[in-house]
Amino acid sequence: MIQLFRLSKSFGACVALKDVNLTLNTGEFIFLTGPSGAGKTTLLRLIFGSEKPTSGGILIHGINLSRISRSNLDLLRRKIGFVFQDFKLLPGKTVFENVALALEVCGERPGVIRKKTHQTLRSLGLADKESMFPLELSGGEQQRVAIARAIVKDPLILLADEPTGNLDWDLTLEIMHVLRKIQAKGTTVIIATHNRELLEEMGHRRIRLDRGAVLDDP
Repeated sequence: MIQLFRLSKSFGACVALKDVNLTLNTGEFIFLTGPSGAGKTTLLRLIFGSEKPTSGGILIHGINLSRISRSNLDLLRRKIGFVFQDFKLLPGKTVFENVALALEVCGERPGVIRKKTHQTLRSLGLADKESMFPLELSGGEQQRVAIARAIVKDPLILLADEPTGNLDWDLTLEIMHVLRKIQAKGTTVIIATHNRELLEEMGHRRIRLDRGAVLDDP
């Protein structure tokens, strides 16, 4: 369970989030919606621990992120997958190496790394791209590699910032199918998107943000 208490974040005079109170249950599939600048990305980064709140608190499975040590935060983040909007793939590593790295930093055995990386890339239609480098791929293919890297370690929490932004509709639905299978295993999936067609297609919980505040949470 993720609990947010009166969570606010400012960057100088710019208020990105203000007084956000939310409970995100274990195993939920949740969409964060709202226009650009609504605070969706900032909220994901706060949950991931890559940003610190200006005020308020975050509890993840009972762990207070404001009081956690740096070493324990690093351990917690190994259990969280993050699909970044700008991919953050390493250009000097192959597709296989980019995805395998997520397991290597967790100390997995080489045999497990090979097996899980192959399986994950295959599930996303990337089996024939393993030896290629990111700059040799299309934007949509790079996005799928970023998703593969996030899900290969079977995270407890999966955060995705516009994960289908560069994909056509058919592939968008395929990616959603993959993410729902991840959720079915007990992972909490939180997706930031302003894709209205996608929101209408999916029947999951929607949390709507605007100017840093929660406007709607049915």
